[in-house]
Amino acid sequence: MCMLAAEVIEPRKTNEPFMIDRPSQKPKRLAEELVARLSQYIRDGVFKRGEKLPSELEISSSEGFSRSVVREALLRLQAAGLVETRRSVGTFIVDMPPPPTLQLGPETISTLQDVLSLLELRMSLEVEAAGLAAQNRSPQELKEIELALLSMKDSGPKTGIAIHADSQFHLRIAKASGNAYMFDIMKHLGTKLIPRTKMNSAYAAQKDRVAYLDLVYREHEKIYSAIALQSPDSARAAMYLHLSNSRVRLYQAHEARHTLYE
Repeated sequence: MCMLAAEVIEPRKTNEPFMIDRPSQKPKRLAEELVARLSQYIRDGVFKRGEKLPSELEISSSEGFSRSVVREALLRLQAAGLVETRRSVGTFIVDMPPPPTLQLGPETISTLQDVLSLLELRMSLEVEAAGLAAQNRSPQELKEIELALLSMKDSGPKTGIAIHADSQFHLRIAKASGNAYMFDIMKHLGTKLIPRTKMNSAYAAQKDRVAYLDLVYREHEKIYSAIALQSPDSARAAMYLHLSNSRVRLYQAHEARHTLYE
């Protein structure tokens, strides 16, 4: 009778790290997985900046990857500037300063150039937001934009209602764009995205102010109409025209020593 030879299973040596069986994954994919894991450890403070990383053997043992995968992952982290290798010493987390936070507030917007630069930021953001709003807006979102527009028309030039309504108009468009990041940026920056000149000078005559506010209202009305008609190109064009005109008006207000609503 034929006897099947029993398979001999060699016991794992105690000094060999245990490897997770990933037969379907290639070394390149495994290295990417380990890079992501080690990067997260650095962000979470498990590996602190300036400290020495565990050795290749220790990482291999604790994370369950072969040493060749660990070596490839460390090379990628080094190329990304997250770690540095010192000969005969080891691999260290690069001691980088924390990334600077966004500094954008009333105290940082003090000159005409600051205001115009902020307006350029708005143009790069809000022109596309208007186009996306025309494409993606819901009936309820359109109604919210319309209510903000009507508030602009009904508010008086000497109250903060016009400023708030203007801000809400642009914020509601960002929300209607369907892009959560655009909405978050607008919401975070708030009324700072609608810059006011900071010159301490008198307002224009009442007649000029009324004409100015009527002109600004009609520009907003064109934006709303394009969004209502679901015409992305027209919405982008209307928003671009409005913000371009705002830039001209801000410069003219500075030259005339007037402080105007956006």
